[in-house]
Amino acid sequence: MLFQDRQDAGRQLAAALQGYRGQDPVVLAVPRGGVIVALPVARALDGELDLLIPRKVGLPANPELAAAAVAPDGTVLYNHRVLQAYNVTLADLKGAIEDELTEIKRRQALYRGSRLYPDLRGRLVIVVDDGIATGLTIAAALTSLRSKKPRRLVLAVPVAPPESLTTLEPLVDDLLCLASPEPFYAVGQFYEDFRQVTDTEVRACLGLN
Repeated sequence: MLFQDRQDAGRQLAAALQGYRGQDPVVLAVPRGGVIVALPVARALDGELDLLIPRKVGLPANPELAAAAVAPDGTVLYNHRVLQAYNVTLADLKGAIEDELTEIKRRQALYRGSRLYPDLRGRLVIVVDDGIATGLTIAAALTSLRSKKPRRLVLAVPVAPPESLTTLEPLVDDLLCLASPEPFYAVGQFYEDFRQVTDTEVRACLGLN
């Protein structure tokens, strides 16, 4: 095990990110698990904590298999290899994408309330999750963030497989990953405690409870 729990991963990540302290960062956490990791990062860097909620888009006949991913602003990345293998067209995913955008809006209201989203233009933006598997969903989020014109875009995660890091590296200015072990089966295998994070915990991290 590399990390005792998400809090431990967050403390280790915060220590590795100390070079960004004093630059007024916006720390965008991917819920739910990423919020627990991001909280100590935001505190250590005197940063502003907020959320980034991308969603996987599953195949109509197999929702667990990622055919695409969508960011809150509607940016979509497609897994063309899966689409070709299952003979699925982009039009076939339209309804599923709309459903995931609706779910993103629901979660934003639940987790953030009615507060305004921070203006990212010219800001240092650090995206934090508890780990990355394939990277498709976070890639959609990072692609979306580029359009917001941040001064610098950083991806910081405790653990991810090497091939995913290779794919994501061109999408950011800086990429920090504490560990990239092989074989890599799932993010949870590297945590002693990887219990489900609740909506209540997410809201508490954002000061809404």
